[in-house]
Amino acid sequence: MIRPTASVDLAPGDVLKEERPQPGLLRLTLANPPANALSETLLDALQSAIDAAARDESVRVVVIAAEGKLFSGGHDLKQMTAHRADADAGRAYFADVFGRAAKLMLAILALPKPVVAEVAGIATAGGCQLVASCDIVVAADTARFGANGIDLGLFCSTPMVALSRNFSPKTALDMLMTGEMISAERAREAGLVSRAVPAAELRAETDRVVDRLLARPPAVLALGKKAFAEQLAMPIADAYRFATTTIADNMLMEEAEEGIGAFFEKRSPRWPR
Repeated sequence: MIRPTASVDLAPGDVLKEERPQPGLLRLTLANPPANALSETLLDALQSAIDAAARDESVRVVVIAAEGKLFSGGHDLKQMTAHRADADAGRAYFADVFGRAAKLMLAILALPKPVVAEVAGIATAGGCQLVASCDIVVAADTARFGANGIDLGLFCSTPMVALSRNFSPKTALDMLMTGEMISAERAREAGLVSRAVPAAELRAETDRVVDRLLARPPAVLALGKKAFAEQLAMPIADAYRFATTTIADNMLMEEAEEGIGAFFEKRSPRWPR
């Protein structure tokens, strides 16, 4: 069931809605249609919200959604083009903006809480990078994904980092080199999207995912998210040694003792907060 949320009034210039539709959930909505471009303002707003979520113990799950037909069309090209008049033709500005985006993506990956992308429309270039940086992606069957900078003479080098960690090299390079968009179902098959559902069911499916996550022990989710990222960078033998130590430490946690005890006692676990 789709939960009602309190309306949020945005001040002029605001590009991000922050809502708390239920305890434990922070819902962030890109609110700068039609493109929901990753402008300086939106990058800073998202960075601030993710940093605050990391410090806020009441936040256990973050959802990133968007208004309009586009989830996000990527960086604000009008804003960036204006800096070609700078003394260095904009190079320092371009490096700064792309660096801010990279910092945001790394913050999402490092956040010790699940981040769910809810994608109703098109996500391309930096917008696709944002989706790829989230832990779980729920997409409407009408959503599409792409890295079409090549159409403008610009290889999507920073989105490439996220895409190459979600797709096979052949799929990632196909998208990056041709600029062709792929459907939500193709994105699910290729590894970017976790769940593709009819558009009318998108919010309800996101809610189901959130409910499952909120029913899990936060400390174990944090341990698992960190461990998952760390082992991906290791050779397989090192990954198994690391995972063996990780799960042994996990077994000593109060959460594991409670969860296993509840299993044997045939009751629901009461997770420590």
